[in-house]
Amino acid sequence: MHLSVRYDPKEKKFPITNLAHIELKMRHFLTNFAVALTKIKINIKDGTIKKSDRVIGIDLGTTNSLVAIVDPVTREAYCLGEPEDKIVPSVIHIGDDHSVTIGKKAAAYLTVEPEHTVYSVKRLLGRSYTDIAGHAASYGYALVEDQTKAMVNIDIRGRMYNPIELSSYILKALREKAQTLIGEPVSKAVITVPAYFNDSQRQATRDAGKLAGLDVMRIINEPTAASLAYGIGLLKHESKTIAVYDLGGGTFDITILSIQDGVFEVLSTNGDTYTGGDDFDRAIVEYWCLQMQLDLKEAEADQQLYQTLRLEAEKAKKYLSSNESYSRQIKVKDSYLELSLEKDTFESLIKPVVEKTLACCALALQDAGLEVPAIDEVVMVGGSTRTPYVVEKVSGFFHGTHINNSINPDEVVAIGAAIEADILAGNRKDMLLIDVTPLSLGIETVGGMMDTIIPRNTKVPFQAGRQYTTSVDGQSKLKIAVYQGERELVDDNRKLGEFILGNIPAMPAGLPKIDIHFILNADGILKIEATELRSGVRQDIEIKPQYGLTDAQVEDMLLSAMQNAETDMQKRMLAEAKAEAGQVIYYCRKLTGSHSDLLTEHELASIRDMIELLELACNGDDRETINKQIDRLNDMTRPFAEKLMDDAIGKALTGKKLDAL
Repeated sequence: MHLSVRYDPKEKKFPITNLAHIELKMRHFLTNFAVALTKIKINIKDGTIKKSDRVIGIDLGTTNSLVAIVDPVTREAYCLGEPEDKIVPSVIHIGDDHSVTIGKKAAAYLTVEPEHTVYSVKRLLGRSYTDIAGHAASYGYALVEDQTKAMVNIDIRGRMYNPIELSSYILKALREKAQTLIGEPVSKAVITVPAYFNDSQRQATRDAGKLAGLDVMRIINEPTAASLAYGIGLLKHESKTIAVYDLGGGTFDITILSIQDGVFEVLSTNGDTYTGGDDFDRAIVEYWCLQMQLDLKEAEADQQLYQTLRLEAEKAKKYLSSNESYSRQIKVKDSYLELSLEKDTFESLIKPVVEKTLACCALALQDAGLEVPAIDEVVMVGGSTRTPYVVEKVSGFFHGTHINNSINPDEVVAIGAAIEADILAGNRKDMLLIDVTPLSLGIETVGGMMDTIIPRNTKVPFQAGRQYTTSVDGQSKLKIAVYQGERELVDDNRKLGEFILGNIPAMPAGLPKIDIHFILNADGILKIEATELRSGVRQDIEIKPQYGLTDAQVEDMLLSAMQNAETDMQKRMLAEAKAEAGQVIYYCRKLTGSHSDLLTEHELASIRDMIELLELACNGDDRETINKQIDRLNDMTRPFAEKLMDDAIGKALTGKKLDAL
């Protein structure tokens, strides 16, 4: 059964009444939270002061991961490790005995044991097999669909691993690295994610942290972390609008931030969680296969060959950042392959990927209501921004606005995460981060319509709610289906999850008052509360979807909403007309059945005929015809409604004495 909004017979529509949209006062919340964290812990037994747990910042990347911390004396944030081992490749190797190796040692197995070595696992977080099926062949390991959990699994040595578990191995290694280098236990962390990660992907990241033994204090957007690392907004009274262009190994997002007096407010965000430097590598591999007359699918089937080419493509990409051509002879099994690539050819290969990112930049500016001249600075983040062609095209798009790439793009996000960790530890109270949710959140209502409760680009944390009612007499259960997206109908959006509100006392349709409340926390993770206000029946649930957005949906969802706005509105109005017709038919049949004594046989027959005509109109797609038939049925039944009212008043006044005026 579906939810229905309350029908207003005067307006002939289903008005949706917003509860007060409560925007939490973030400054007070974070200040109070920081104060609570800074309370000194005292050991009552011996009177000694106990050290608080250190909070680390983690950049869990597609290609590489890093851990950073703020020095308690100098107050400087830095990545842990010597220069040569700060970066931990996001690679996991599973041994014969299912022992786990992480980082550079694991990466050494990519060409010799590709089927037992996992890379780019971040691209799989929060996704189903269907989401990545088109790319499955390019992975060196076996991806398997889990029918029960709708989550992609990886088959390694006869055991199934999921992306959350594998990601936790990387996080655990980073935690252990931090403990070794700072000489203290570490149990708390701030972990960064792309700004365009959806609810499912954020929850998967938090779960991975939990598996690694970490209390994940906050999931922070990578662009926000980067701006913290650059120190933008640290100066008192500084006011800036910046664009953070973040192109990593597997993900891309663009974020527009307004920074005033230490308050970082995200104005808009856009991106693609399946676009990055990995796509540069794949484009080079495809080019080499074509050059050597190798079939790409055959190359992918031979994982030793494919991984060798992929790693060589990564080297070529980096080499061409400062050179005009790349050439090398490589040995694969018993064969030698000659590989070459010119810089201009490389740039033509990656042009479609870069143009895709610039299209996202245009949408982010549009959502923020800004033109390019309003941007004071463009901050470059992610290893893929080392490519000169990327910097050139971004600079051209932003018409020569200052491009800030002075901090190591591999380290900038981790450093920002450490600064945020320091804020949450209560050591800095002069800064405030306000992020946004990238896509609208809502529920399905009668007619298959998407009723948005929290619009996209709403600042988080945030909570909002609306009231609904039932559409059928005696309805004791309600299925509440939650969706994410920008289209008018739920079929065009992505389902996050559903739950049942049960034990509702039997009442006539339209009488129950059901309050649906969405609570979106600072991590962008959704909790829902549903309450039937008359009876007090209540249920709450944290939505934990088992899949993520597909590649096409992430990229096209907003663009599709814009392109289909007129069509979607027509569909919505048709759905609303049919929903209204359904309610009118329901009540007409109910009341003519229970009060037939107030009607003649001719009147009853006429109403039934008119109901049939309205039902016939509802089988078609002509909204005007449906509305005309609703009006005709309403006009025909108006005398009946008046008789009902007179009858009800007469019965109510029976035996009552009225005083003369």
